[in-house]
Amino acid sequence: MFKKLAADALGLSDIGIVVPKADFDKTESDDFVMHESGEEIFFLIKTKADEYCFTNKALIHVDGANAISKKRILKRYEYAYYPITNVALETAGTIDLDVEIKFTMGNMPLTVDIHKRFLAEIKDLYKVLFAISVEVKENEKKYAIAENSLSYASQSIGRNGNNEVTPAQSFEDITRFAHDWMHENRSKYAKKDFKDIFDLYINQ
Repeated sequence: MFKKLAADALGLSDIGIVVPKADFDKTESDDFVMHESGEEIFFLIKTKADEYCFTNKALIHVDGANAISKKRILKRYEYAYYPITNVALETAGTIDLDVEIKFTMGNMPLTVDIHKRFLAEIKDLYKVLFAISVEVKENEKKYAIAENSLSYASQSIGRNGNNEVTPAQSFEDITRFAHDWMHENRSKYAKKDFKDIFDLYINQ
């Protein structure tokens, strides 16, 4: 008990380890992964208090108050709805035991300390998070362009309407086309599954 309290007080309990793939099913996080819908764990960091589980669809954070408390709060951050930004990696100094990976999900800044012996693995995670952040940002730009294109097309049709078509028919046709166009482009650019990126950098 005293060792646990001392570690917690010194912050040593917050230094995480990278969990090997063979042990993913032994963690709390695994219970909350939506395996039924194709979700997979690709990277998992565990401290005495927390787990940071990176799947192809979301970050699952099993948040513990401290190393000696059994209370946990489950937090889920879908990459599609909590864009990743500000990805940074802080390597260890001469006497440091840990490295830090920092990133923001939506408006939530997160910092995870990992033992420096896992630096190679954390570099791969850094690449994944950075690549996801870039792809989401690029897809947002492409979707905005698609929206603007639809707006310009709609205005053009309105100015050059067919006199043989009634306003009601024209409105119905434009509305149906706009709905289909937006749905198609939303499906195309609102990516929810980033398995391809994890496979590129983690499963090499």
